[in-house]
Amino acid sequence: MSFFPSFISDINHQEADWVSIHERICQLLIPIHASLPFVSSEKERKHGMEQLLNRQKYIMDVAQSTARRFILAGEPGKAIPAGLQALRFSVRVHGASSVHVVPAYLLLAEACMDAGYLTQATTYLSQAQWLVLKSPSCSLAVQHKLHQDLGLLHAAKGDLEQSLHHLANDVYLATCAFGPGALQTAGGYFQMAQIFLRQNKTDVANSLFAEVTAIWHAFLLKSVQTREQVLEAQAEASPFDEDGDISEEPLTEAQQTEAIQALNTILDFREKAPKQQPDETAKVLHSLAMLYYLAGDLSKAREMGAKALDLVKQLPQQEPLEAIDHLLKVIDSKPFYGK
Repeated sequence: MSFFPSFISDINHQEADWVSIHERICQLLIPIHASLPFVSSEKERKHGMEQLLNRQKYIMDVAQSTARRFILAGEPGKAIPAGLQALRFSVRVHGASSVHVVPAYLLLAEACMDAGYLTQATTYLSQAQWLVLKSPSCSLAVQHKLHQDLGLLHAAKGDLEQSLHHLANDVYLATCAFGPGALQTAGGYFQMAQIFLRQNKTDVANSLFAEVTAIWHAFLLKSVQTREQVLEAQAEASPFDEDGDISEEPLTEAQQTEAIQALNTILDFREKAPKQQPDETAKVLHSLAMLYYLAGDLSKAREMGAKALDLVKQLPQQEPLEAIDHLLKVIDSKPFYGK
């Protein structure tokens, strides 16, 4: 079974292949391609096979993370070769018929879609869909991601109704797996809103954008509160304390990229809308201020927070005023904004 499509056989893609992944794993490939040494006992043989499997798992993980980084960086041409290595070693570790290979297919499909290779993306998603259908025990998390990618593929092909069908399934499965207010559901809502905009159904898109904003706003508000608790605990900590520290779960690179893209898109929609909704615009700005603060971009955090504060002051109900004002004071207390 060949995992290499024809479009990466030319010299440019061979160079991209080396740059994106081979130079990172070439030394790891040597013991895998070498023949297993002669062993005199079953115990030694099992140990050798375990070592080989662990090396293959490690290369699979490296290839997957490398492909994901290139996708987030907007370099799908480099992500494809890394994704192919991830698929190759996923098959070696789990077997070609295992549902555990699906994430590698999805990763490759996403890279191909971003690169404009829709035919190849269709092939990878079809294979992933077939494996999921054959595996009744497949996790809801994997199923939700499959339907999201299928929705994006149909949107890229212009089949908007089929795209909405898959994205609706994406939201339903994400809700079942993670809960209605989870970040995973926000992605499906956001993509559906984009489709409704293409259909000139602005009211529906507006409602979905509000849902996306609410999910991110709640998550980021909690994350900022946790950050403050962590910093406060660290400042008051004694070397003799035995209590566990408050743990902070920072945004992953993928979540941060998704949030910046989604919230800035929604902000642009809000600012250009014929009928202004200052309360919703303020919530998007506050969310972006918190997001940039958590990411360490204090300049942008200050800019978005100040805009949010100005808007809220004009509203009859000013519940978010205190939270936004407090965030700005925290930002101003940092060395970058020190008086």
